[in-house]
Amino acid sequence: MPSRYTVSLESGAENSAADRVGGKCAGLLALARAGHPVPRAFAVTMDAFRTLFTDPALREAVGAVHAGLDPVDLAGTETVSSGIRRLVSGHPVPAEIAEDISAAYRTLCAALGRSDAPVAVRSSAVSEDLPEASFAGQYDTCLWIQGAEAVLDAVRHCWSSLWTARALAYRAAHGVPDEGLGMAVCVQEMVDARTAGVAMTLNPANGDRSKIVIEAGWGLGEPVLSGEVTPDHYLVDKVLLVPVRTVVGAKFHELVPAPDGQGLLRRPVDDERRAAPCLTTDEVVEIARLAKQTERCGGAPQEIEWAFARDLPAPSGLRLLQSRAETVWSRRPGPAVEVTAASGAAGIAKALTGM
Repeated sequence: MPSRYTVSLESGAENSAADRVGGKCAGLLALARAGHPVPRAFAVTMDAFRTLFTDPALREAVGAVHAGLDPVDLAGTETVSSGIRRLVSGHPVPAEIAEDISAAYRTLCAALGRSDAPVAVRSSAVSEDLPEASFAGQYDTCLWIQGAEAVLDAVRHCWSSLWTARALAYRAAHGVPDEGLGMAVCVQEMVDARTAGVAMTLNPANGDRSKIVIEAGWGLGEPVLSGEVTPDHYLVDKVLLVPVRTVVGAKFHELVPAPDGQGLLRRPVDDERRAAPCLTTDEVVEIARLAKQTERCGGAPQEIEWAFARDLPAPSGLRLLQSRAETVWSRRPGPAVEVTAASGAAGIAKALTGM
């Protein structure tokens, strides 16, 4: 029976619009339906968030705290944010919503063959990951969450992140009204990554759309995304799918599952792996190919998050965690194309002659 409060994001699932499951989940569903290697997941719909806010006491309490917002006052914005987040994350989840989320999590666990499968719980707001108003990085993600109760807590945490200080300031700066806000949530199979990172289907340094840029680190991708580590940097010719430049970064630590399987820990990377590229040439090409396919699917330059599962051989272990439209260079006139030894006619000649 279809659920009002959860939607499967499997390849055979019924299509759902962003106004029901948010931008991130709608994008993942489209990618799964197109056959891309997206981890199993389900969405907690906007209906769940809106049902939570049918409680007039919660609406009034949030409104009273929000009325004190002055986005110019940074300390005051933090205070408003903390107050609203405590109200939302501490509010009881209505029984019918909790039952639907728990049932969807049990179904996901059954598909993965374990009772407490770790998941990533990610925000998926209506306005998130849109080309015209990207809220990427404004909302929260909870990693390696296990158990139905912990998933419910993480969902409430993501709901409350609609009012992070950075999101409040961003909406104020860009004239985005708070009326009609909504937050869906993505509950996605957690990939135990051997290596992970991001890829962009243009060069963010100069907007060159003939290139793909990949950044990678050991373990889960969060240290790469947050800038905690200097990742390996790969520049790839988009037409020929040939790496043309590699810069090995100082990957001093990695984020990995704790030895007991409960939660995550940061551990130092040994000197040998720190100095070595964390991707083979074949893996770089597979990521570039996947990024290029998502660009074709999305109809615009994309930024993707990817991971190679630790327990699966490459390239079958490559997983597409999410994809969103690039929002800076894609709005500008096209720059001059960078010509390298493996680009264009030079690259074709090299490929044909082996020189």
